[in-house]
Amino acid sequence: MSAVEARERVELALRYLEEGRALVERDPVQASERLYRAAEEAVKALALHYGLSDILGKAEKRGRWTAAELDKAVSRIAAKLGRWFRAAWDEAWALHVWGFHEAKLDSESVREREPDIERIVVEAKKVVGGEAPGARSA
Repeated sequence: MSAVEARERVELALRYLEEGRALVERDPVQASERLYRAAEEAVKALALHYGLSDILGKAEKRGRWTAAELDKAVSRIAAKLGRWFRAAWDEAWALHVWGFHEAKLDSESVREREPDIERIVVEAKKVVGGEAPGARSA
């Protein structure tokens, strides 16, 4: 649970954010999943940064994160960063479920949610630090 791992997750979040943006018009299903993954990686980076050891320990023991652990991490992070974080995460979750799994969101619906995902990633970058080589500043 290191600062290096948190920065690596921010870099991954930035990459997913850019990939999602690039796909919105031609493939809203894949754009939805990339944008969701950007938010997910940002949450994991912030969980590492804030030392949410109980949540991190459960995920590590199982070998993966569950939706419940992500939700608990989001609640704890929102307590530090503000209620906006929970609302933005809810938009990411809508992308994951309705945009990717159910394939019900069109490009316009995905595009409307992108600023919320960007805010999560930008905040994680500010808090944790780090940027992927060659990544555009979000």
